[in-house]
Amino acid sequence: VQLVESGGGLVQPGGSLRLSCAVSGFTFNTSRMYWARQAPGKSLEWVSTIYSDSSTEYADSMKGRFTISRDNAKNTVYLQMNNLRPEDTAVYSCGMGSRWPPRWFGQGTQVTVSS
Repeated sequence: VQLVESGGGLVQPGGSLRLSCAVSGFTFNTSRMYWARQAPGKSLEWVSTIYSDSSTEYADSMKGRFTISRDNAKNTVYLQMNNLRPEDTAVYSCGMGSRWPPRWFGQGTQVTVSS
């Protein structure tokens, strides 16, 4: 199983980014997918989950700002992040598995929110 994230970068407060996670080596369309993040000096934090039926869940601090979605034809899961805050600065990783924490994680992509 391979998960490869992309789309991170430096953005100003209030800005937006769209992260992508391309998955290979597993049956994507039946898989539960996750986004998680880890800020410097902090533990891994769950961000969002999307189920095989495309239903979604979010951590409270992300509700209304982040949107998770999936494209089964492309074996890709996305995280649209709007109204970013400095406290959103972290390495964002996608994961795949039947429960939290998922069995497989990608290497992650850095998101830095700063003016």
